[in-house]
Amino acid sequence: MKKIFLTGASLLVLCIHGYSQQKKVTVITTAENTDLRLTQTATLEFKAMPQPLETEPCVFVDSKKSFQTFIGIGGALTDAAAETYAKLPKNKQQELLKAYYDVNNGIGYTFSRTNIASCDFSSDTYSYVKDKDASLKTFSVEHDKQYRIPFIKAAIAAAGGKLPLFASPWSPPAWMKDNNNVLEGGHLLKQYYQSWANHYVKFIQTYEALGIPVWGISVQNEPMAKQKWESCIFTAEEERDFVKGYLGPTLQKAGMSGKKLIAWDHNRDLLYQRASTLLHDKEAAKYIWGIGYHWYETWTGSEMQFQNERLVHEAFPDKPLVFTEGCIEKFDLGKVHDWFIGEKYGASLIGDFNAGTAAWTDWNILLDEQGGPNHVGNFCFAPVHADTRKGELIYTNAYYYLGHFSKFIRPGAKRIVSASSRSMLQTTAFRNTDGKLVVIVMNATDKEIPFHLWIDGQAAASNSLPHSISTLVVQ
Repeated sequence: MKKIFLTGASLLVLCIHGYSQQKKVTVITTAENTDLRLTQTATLEFKAMPQPLETEPCVFVDSKKSFQTFIGIGGALTDAAAETYAKLPKNKQQELLKAYYDVNNGIGYTFSRTNIASCDFSSDTYSYVKDKDASLKTFSVEHDKQYRIPFIKAAIAAAGGKLPLFASPWSPPAWMKDNNNVLEGGHLLKQYYQSWANHYVKFIQTYEALGIPVWGISVQNEPMAKQKWESCIFTAEEERDFVKGYLGPTLQKAGMSGKKLIAWDHNRDLLYQRASTLLHDKEAAKYIWGIGYHWYETWTGSEMQFQNERLVHEAFPDKPLVFTEGCIEKFDLGKVHDWFIGEKYGASLIGDFNAGTAAWTDWNILLDEQGGPNHVGNFCFAPVHADTRKGELIYTNAYYYLGHFSKFIRPGAKRIVSASSRSMLQTTAFRNTDGKLVVIVMNATDKEIPFHLWIDGQAAASNSLPHSISTLVVQ
């Protein structure tokens, strides 16, 4: 019998409908308490196997049944990330870009986000227009030219010249709001609805004139959160009326109807209420491309948190779901290698994709050794941190967990069925445009778990290490 070296994969009998010929399975693994980090650990072969028994754990993959089309995975190119990047030595800057955007030597990010004017992950609060300039004659992104614009351009180049970017505002200028403050929530004054709609167009035009294509925008970051940093409240009705009466028509008039307009851009808990209010209104819905969401509701890893996503996807299947932001909060440099960080990412990615999500965006791709810079002390984790004192990069396991998806699932892929017979094994799967199947299997338990999977009587076997994630590429 051929001996196979097995690591954190999963004793997998991969039974994939639609694969009548024997296929090879390449296993790539990341596991706690090992040196395995996106490491190829086994090559498996399918063998004949009859009906699995109930006592045999299984992951069943059916490539004949497909769902949403995959757009990409990426992270946010914020002021904080750009400022931190600028403090790194040139060789570490190149290492970071390769680590994120090179599909062969990195994890192949294919999606991105940035902020419109300042956010909490900026070193200061700033605006693109001067006080009371409703005509936006003073509009300028001069602030962004120091760090953020060069950083975004470097990321696009590292990604091969194409990196879909969507932009989100955290707050209109203070004078456009009823609290006269970019911080602490407040509402956009109705007298400035049109001026604020014009502001999105100005941003897109200016960035594109500087060589940065803008794929889409979201209406408002976290519209139901009064934060100590930049924030602005939009009720569902206010967002609906702003989109259908101002933002949508303004984008269309400017020849930007092809830009992807993402609504909500806040937590899963109110996701269905917001989506239904917006999308049941035909005049608003015609301008909305998709619905975005974050993970900052009470984070439990429970299947229940994905239910609202699934319901939105089922009710409005023509409106793509996009995970627009998530990170681990309350940064502690002493915990950058804690394993729970990656497992939270893995559980969310699997649950989100299985619920119908088409694109997934991490928050800051890079932060410093304090979890910033951040002008309000809201320090957080990123997949990669820079120790700017030493000129070094620190990779958390979230980077590797993200890579198990972004490196192998490519734009245009279709999600397919991947069903586990054991709750301890979390799984999702995609079929790439080249025909390869990508099966993700995550084990967040303390036990090593053998399991099987079936393909029209064909099976391949593997083994899942404790606290591991594996990508199984079937070709």
